[in-house]
Amino acid sequence: MNIKEIQEELIDEFSMFDDWMERYEYMIELGKSLPLISEEQKSDDKLIKGCQSKVWLHAELNNDTISFTADSDAIITKGIIAILLRVFSNQKPEVILNANTDFIDEIGLKEHLSPTRANGLVSMIKQLKLYALAFQTQLNK
Repeated sequence: MNIKEIQEELIDEFSMFDDWMERYEYMIELGKSLPLISEEQKSDDKLIKGCQSKVWLHAELNNDTISFTADSDAIITKGIIAILLRVFSNQKPEVILNANTDFIDEIGLKEHLSPTRANGLVSMIKQLKLYALAFQTQLNK
């Protein structure tokens, strides 16, 4: 599935819920299915700067796609990173770098987060794209 298709799928899923309490509950459920980072990967260099909660993110290049694993100490944040990994994991670095994140506005996520969580969301996306940039550079050598 490509990034746009996954984003459309998420937009459809979130549109099924009438209010934001239901959407938060859904995000918490998504967080439970997060591909978890291993305990030894939970190091300071894997922490995403700019997040109020602790969020660890690890990336590996497998053939020509990136697989991400993550974890967080907060359940809502775990749901947010789970959404992002669903979109960006197992994609090519170039595709991740060129992907837009308008779907976040379409599901209303950013406007329903506290300012500090919204900043954390931006930091998570930035870190995902930084990994993609590093792997893209590595592939181009």
